[in-house]
Amino acid sequence: MGSATAATHIEGGEQSHNWYRWSELGNIADGTHSKNACDHINRVESDVELLKEINTETYRMGLEWSRIEPEEGVFSEETILAYRHEIELLIANNIRPLVTLWHFSNPLWMEDDGGWVNPKSVERYLSYARYVVDKLGDLVTDWVTINEPNVYLFFGYFEGRWPPGLQGKVRLYLKGANNFAQAHLRAYDQIHQQLEEKGQTDINVGVAHHLRIFDLFDRRHLSRLAAYISNHLFQIMYLEAMTHGRFLFPMRWWFNTKFEKKNYADFIGINYYSRDLVKGIYNPGTLFNELYVKKGKDVNDLGWEIYAKGLYRICKRVYRKYKIPIFITENGVCDANDSKRSKFIYDHLKALRKAIKKGIDIKRYYHWSTMDNFEWAEGESARFGIYHVDFKTQERTLRKSGYFYSEICKKKEISNKMIKSYLADVEVENNPSLEKQY
Repeated sequence: MGSATAATHIEGGEQSHNWYRWSELGNIADGTHSKNACDHINRVESDVELLKEINTETYRMGLEWSRIEPEEGVFSEETILAYRHEIELLIANNIRPLVTLWHFSNPLWMEDDGGWVNPKSVERYLSYARYVVDKLGDLVTDWVTINEPNVYLFFGYFEGRWPPGLQGKVRLYLKGANNFAQAHLRAYDQIHQQLEEKGQTDINVGVAHHLRIFDLFDRRHLSRLAAYISNHLFQIMYLEAMTHGRFLFPMRWWFNTKFEKKNYADFIGINYYSRDLVKGIYNPGTLFNELYVKKGKDVNDLGWEIYAKGLYRICKRVYRKYKIPIFITENGVCDANDSKRSKFIYDHLKALRKAIKKGIDIKRYYHWSTMDNFEWAEGESARFGIYHVDFKTQERTLRKSGYFYSEICKKKEISNKMIKSYLADVEVENNPSLEKQY
């Protein structure tokens, strides 16, 4: 068990990447800037100590492509040595790193040449990945190639709230989806070959997929169609392409290369946060849907429904289809007051306990996030951390829910005593304890 961050979320510093420019243009909801973040780039040693203090066994960290390759084909030895130092610190503290190669951030030299909708993006990514694995592969055997390509493309090319800020570009969305899929499929074999040449055996390479529950708002045929489209275009076609190399409609329009029939994932990463109710409407510009939260349900600070059962439903669906081990690569709640996080953790671990008892092979759980951070278009105001961060002083303070999670990581159980200490003010469903499941 452990927690997760992304490089752009926490590192800070002025960098030539798409989120720095997006911040400069004033496109962050709360007016904050990616150059601030958590100043992690200057606090690596103390932040690793924070991970140790909460009994972290495995930590999902990200790399900043623009730091490593500031110009196309020009790699920074200084930067890769800094990342190497961080990874060595983790290992020295018995923390196993899961390293994410790409997490929403593009160097400007790539962004200005079409980003991920340019076919050149595949070779550019593979070159970057080859360099990183060559330099770090003697230390790291667990890799996330790509994080949530569906979210990046939806917000950047369909809704326009993320860079490059385009709206309704379905054609570009599909081109980007194909390039991401090809990049992962080729990187999977490339990384395995590199690591095997280094003598590594316990190798785990996969994608972190953002998966949601899309339930029906009503029983009309149009709502059923809208839910199917949302599920297919936002989730299923990515899973099929990046797990089996199987390109579904409409991805087939843009992709002719055929891949060997096999698994292209040693694990399926699941980033789970919420569900949506899908209501069908007569508007192809929104893919015929409007999304709602079920009335009366608890929500987080961003208005997302807190729906722990959905984590079980998704794990069951994915494992039944693919029979590949599952890593919960992200699961957390935006909760500045820390009034809901402890119960969120309890309920979602309870859902995973049920899944494990049903024979679903869940190997890892990473809570999102280790600390409050620069949360993309929401900025610093969206607080997901088990550590509270004062962004002016950069002081980190462990929240009550963080103490709860730390104790779970240490004891591998949720006892009645822990429930009384951390969940006394909330209503807990029947079965009051989760004994030694993790």
